[in-house]
Amino acid sequence: MSLPKFKELERAYGFDEVAIVPGDVTVNPDQTNIEFKVRDLTFQIPVVAAAMDAVVDPDFAILFSKAGGLPVLNCDGVQVRYDDPRAILDEIINAPVSEVTALMQKVYSEPIKDSLLAKRIHKIKKAGAVCAVSLIPATTKRLAPVAEEAGADIIVVQTTVTTARHISKSYKGLSFTDLCRQIRIPLMVGNAVTYGAALELMRTGIDGLFVGIGPGAACTTREVLGVGVPQVTASIDCAAARDVYFKETGRYVSIVTDTGNFRFSNTTPRVLASIRQRVGTSPALKETEPLVKRKSSGLLRSSSRRSSLRPRPGARRWSLRR
Repeated sequence: MSLPKFKELERAYGFDEVAIVPGDVTVNPDQTNIEFKVRDLTFQIPVVAAAMDAVVDPDFAILFSKAGGLPVLNCDGVQVRYDDPRAILDEIINAPVSEVTALMQKVYSEPIKDSLLAKRIHKIKKAGAVCAVSLIPATTKRLAPVAEEAGADIIVVQTTVTTARHISKSYKGLSFTDLCRQIRIPLMVGNAVTYGAALELMRTGIDGLFVGIGPGAACTTREVLGVGVPQVTASIDCAAARDVYFKETGRYVSIVTDTGNFRFSNTTPRVLASIRQRVGTSPALKETEPLVKRKSSGLLRSSSRRSSLRPRPGARRWSLRR
């Protein structure tokens, strides 16, 4: 009698479950360099301000860019739907809890205006700041050329789960390969959490990859759908894909990993160790929920292997019936 087949589960880790093992050599702080690049653009602060209406507006984008970071303006939100987005945000903030959902549905049913997209970009560029704009796949084909013509420096295409391949009988999905040929400015996409998906996305010609599905206080994907990978494991696997792609082509793709509930400074070095490059993320520029502390024996080591996190000796292995 043959044994039934099992689907094996691997242990995955989040940022609050690991510690960093010190190395054998120390380095003086003035000999370190934390800047990161997206193609020819260099940023002195390894932080990306999340493309959320509650985080980035043109005024914040100008200040944050001049400070050395990379702010991303949400071009699917109130900034490109209303002449006075501040008034709309105040209305949402002051609305009774029982009315917020209906109000939000009404607010985001207003059409996106190409003229407002160009206006926001012009304001940021006129101040001498770097302008990155975030689009969703459904509007990218139409709005990416508008943003580029208006002077945007980076196009970001973000959705809950991003892949290089899409199956549909009703329409042709967004092709990142075609988009990279269409626009001349850098293209960053997300979100991905696996080695295979990350490598396929990089092979389309993108310049940056966002890592993380459901890791933060503002994202409910894991709670609603159960979809995602704990962030340390996701970051290590996507960074491994970046290293393989670099060996294949000589092109370096920047990795931006979501820090999740960023409440303590110790998240930053864990991010850097996970992706082994100089870029972190930052939905934490707004108020977040308290970080839940958990005890763990996981250790984080920087490694060139596909995954440097392994169950400790004697750890129990889990299997799931197919």
